[in-house]
Amino acid sequence: MQRVDQESQTQSPAESPADWEDGAQESEFKPLTREEAQQWRASQPHFSLWRLVVVQLLVGLAAGALAGLFTQSASVAWSVLYGAAAVVVPSALMAYGLTSSALSRLLAGYAQAAFAGFLLWEGVKVLLVVALLWSAPWIVPELNWMGLLAGLVLVLKVYWFGFWIQTRRANLNG
Repeated sequence: MQRVDQESQTQSPAESPADWEDGAQESEFKPLTREEAQQWRASQPHFSLWRLVVVQLLVGLAAGALAGLFTQSASVAWSVLYGAAAVVVPSALMAYGLTSSALSRLLAGYAQAAFAGFLLWEGVKVLLVVALLWSAPWIVPELNWMGLLAGLVLVLKVYWFGFWIQTRRANLNG
């Protein structure tokens, strides 16, 4: 004999607890109209990859200059600048690949292909960062690893600072 719970008899198949997420039942998916999609896009903050790269470059240059001033050591300043460049150069290449390359224009209309292009450029970026960090001892004379790490981390934190600014603007605008 097969045992049937009383709860499962009272619920329709669409209302089973396995289909619930966080205690709420999913509503029907309703695609946006063209006008609703345009309104939604207009309400979202505009974010430029190139602006992010420029801010990273400026933060890296400022960090290198400040490191040189505070430590009075050219090797520390060059190490900080190289650490910053190990983030800025791959980010600029990825920004170019995602916004300006022939591949990005070709894949722009296809969501899955555009995502694959993003993954491709992210892979190129990671490989370039690894290559730059691996070659650092041969490129920077008297490399200071702490300075390189400081420049790298400071420039990487620009992502979070930019994200914080964007969410703050969105909250202030409504």
